[in-house]
Amino acid sequence: MLTKSSTELIRQHNRALVLEALRRRIGQSHTDLARETGLASATVTAITQELETENIIERTVAAAAGGRGRPRILFKQRRSAAYAAFVRISSDVLQYSMVDYSGTLIHRIEEKRDNAGQKVEAFAADIRSALARLAEKSRVARNDLKAISISSKGLVADDNTTLLWSSVLGSQQIDMRKTLAPDWQAKVTLNHESLLVASALHSSMSRKLGKPIPRLAALSLGHSIGLGVVHADGYESPKARAPGFGHMIHSHGGALCRCGSRGCIEAYAGSYAILRAAFKVPPSTLPANFVPFIEIEKVAVQARQGDSTAKSAFREAGTAIGNGLARLISLHGKMPVVFTGPGVRFLDLMRPGIDDGLSASLGVRIEGPPEMSASLDEEGLVFEGHLNHTMTAIDRDVIAPKIIGQGGAA
Repeated sequence: MLTKSSTELIRQHNRALVLEALRRRIGQSHTDLARETGLASATVTAITQELETENIIERTVAAAAGGRGRPRILFKQRRSAAYAAFVRISSDVLQYSMVDYSGTLIHRIEEKRDNAGQKVEAFAADIRSALARLAEKSRVARNDLKAISISSKGLVADDNTTLLWSSVLGSQQIDMRKTLAPDWQAKVTLNHESLLVASALHSSMSRKLGKPIPRLAALSLGHSIGLGVVHADGYESPKARAPGFGHMIHSHGGALCRCGSRGCIEAYAGSYAILRAAFKVPPSTLPANFVPFIEIEKVAVQARQGDSTAKSAFREAGTAIGNGLARLISLHGKMPVVFTGPGVRFLDLMRPGIDDGLSASLGVRIEGPPEMSASLDEEGLVFEGHLNHTMTAIDRDVIAPKIIGQGGAA
């Protein structure tokens, strides 16, 4: 016999299934939801009635197909049911976005600045102030903000709230949950940016294929070198990870990296590393915190015009990346690799080195190189990754258990 607690868990699970189906495709009928979730028609009816009463979803009337028959009743998220804020931390920009429960962008704030050398207390105060302004501009009450999702290309702790190292703060650590707790009751999470990019790419590419891609890697090229990897099978939800690819050792005791170590992949493939090699600056020179991409563009022009030093700088960057990818494939198996980030515009100059680095692996020589492609809209992928992770969490952790109707209390 089912206990009250197990019955409640089943109810929450079924509510989550309906919410997940609506998240995949907005505007579904009762029949659509039953087919998508595998739930009985009576169960779907009960859940949709509950969610309507709680002002989580709303119904619209659509004309019947072909203009004949009764109009169709379609369900969709009520936009004002909940809100989420996204914070993107990068070397030169802090971006803040507010979205409603349907995933629609309401307002965005961008602060272009170089935060190098900024104290962690001032950085925390800036984020708290910007989030307050974002909520005010979006006309979102603090209690209605259910989640704050933050991303960085720095080193993120396993607790998914602490930034251990970043190009913005260096080794100054910051716990985002504790930082925002005085102002917000929302759930705060921190993820590596490349994890969000890989998740977004995996979702979109799997939809096109009609089934989950077993493995996928997203490699970001730019000031930093970031990697996100997604694994999926038929039994569990896809799992995304962001291993510290840019700070894997490419050459022991080699070029100086921004992290303070020597020989990291980033110390050869990051923007500052390419510029350093192109101008024959000693590899032990302290790296710049931020390099305007116009400077890398100038080196790229020289490389495409045949300048041997400039070509060598990009090829060296590619070799470091190729070696790293060869190790990744040795550990996790062959998988598609999608390059993203501003450095994608120089991928043609890096490709000979990438191929060389990959060919050093026995597995690659036997099975062939991975399928490689490029995606230019990294910013859009980061936003989509925030959206997928955050709205799914709100559905699962807030809406399905009815926490939203209890003032945020469990």
